[in-house]
Amino acid sequence: MPTRRQFIKWLTAAAGLTLAGWTRVRMALAEIAKKILPPGTDPGSLFHENPEYLDTRNLKVMPVNRFGTMGDTDQQIDPGTWRLEVDGKVARPLSLTLEKVHGLPAVERSVLLICPGFFSNHGTWQGVSLAALLKEAGVLPGADRLRIYGKSPFRDKKEVFAREEAETDAVFLAYAVNGRPLPVEHGFPLRVVAEGHWGAEWVKYVYRVEVLG
Repeated sequence: MPTRRQFIKWLTAAAGLTLAGWTRVRMALAEIAKKILPPGTDPGSLFHENPEYLDTRNLKVMPVNRFGTMGDTDQQIDPGTWRLEVDGKVARPLSLTLEKVHGLPAVERSVLLICPGFFSNHGTWQGVSLAALLKEAGVLPGADRLRIYGKSPFRDKKEVFAREEAETDAVFLAYAVNGRPLPVEHGFPLRVVAEGHWGAEWVKYVYRVEVLG
């Protein structure tokens, strides 16, 4: 049976909406449908819920040692040679050191990650604004999506997000969690934080952002 997100995507595609238009429709409907979680809710108990329809304003932040992990957990990245590449439909492709990434406008948000049926984590993530990266690179007309790449020993992980989500900081790249540097098992040096998306889309070990049209 299709999920609500899939149904809305099919409906808006049939109506001829662009990806940006569909994203606005989906986000608006999700906001209307969100369930406010009461104070005292255990964030670790929400692994059977859909993050797209949860209002997490009352959730407490979990300690990182209670976080579950998924996918690769031991990619060893040399911060001295690592670069974040921003390319695709941009006027000025970027190749940024970790120091440069840390110097760009930052985002800090408490966001819930759900790996359905297995675990849920609620942390305060700090990182770089994708909106700042896009501004620095100069997005070309017609670009409406971002494909984000993460290192993997088998095949690199890739997920696509709407540009609008990046420009509202609903999606950003974290380099710290709960005030501490991002641990290796959670994707050092950068990982995706994507509010309302399943944890499988939170790409770890990020090294490239490709702007698509």
